[in-house]
Amino acid sequence: MTWLPPAPEKQHQPHGSLRPGVGEQPVRVPLRPLSDFYGYDRGTPIDRHYLEGFLHAHADPVAGTVLEVKDDIYPRRFGAARVRHSTVVDIDPTNQGATRIADLGQPDSLPADAFDCSICTQTLQFLPAPDAALANCHAALAPGGTLLLTVPCLSRISVGLPAGDYWRYTPAGLRALLGQHWRGPVSVQGFGNLRACVGLLLGEAAEELPAASLAVVDPAFPLVPAPPPADRGRDAHDRRCAPAAAACRPGGV
Repeated sequence: MTWLPPAPEKQHQPHGSLRPGVGEQPVRVPLRPLSDFYGYDRGTPIDRHYLEGFLHAHADPVAGTVLEVKDDIYPRRFGAARVRHSTVVDIDPTNQGATRIADLGQPDSLPADAFDCSICTQTLQFLPAPDAALANCHAALAPGGTLLLTVPCLSRISVGLPAGDYWRYTPAGLRALLGQHWRGPVSVQGFGNLRACVGLLLGEAAEELPAASLAVVDPAFPLVPAPPPADRGRDAHDRRCAPAAAACRPGGV
């Protein structure tokens, strides 16, 4: 990854001006995206490029008893033979792949101290009470367990659930939310840059962007916020959390 320093203060054009600067060409943006399905029909969605890269880099905790939302793709991909048992949770009773029908936002809807790892990618934005869901996920982790959590900082409104798409999270907002439930300092970084953000909104796939562009991290334009991983704890109040593609060291609720 290439990390950009904060941008210096600049003199901006008057609000609403679309005039290009000297020697610049006008920026042409279509009124409709290239894909109405986040870029899945063109390749890998750009936000998935970042969060899957994180899961690949921090796959060791995906082992033992693993909880995943909606399907078990990530436990199989990143845990493989290390996963002893996988539970798929979904609120939708028609999901034939779900092994547990439950509302993550409902306290005690998950068994306590049951999972060595919980993978919750791009889910909190659909929950009216994300703080309650985090408390529930925390309680469901076994001692020393790990929560791998991803959230969007920027995304189009959900295609399938527009009326239930509630939230977006800046790194500071995610840090504040986690701080309500996970004891100890929480560090959150953002991954992505202006080009990646624009590409996601346009519906471009990660394969359509130069690898060098995807590798740049600009803190002014995060696409996926993520706290870094910490050492696994062992006592009953020592569980860790990995949002948006990462992990943080928590204690108790």
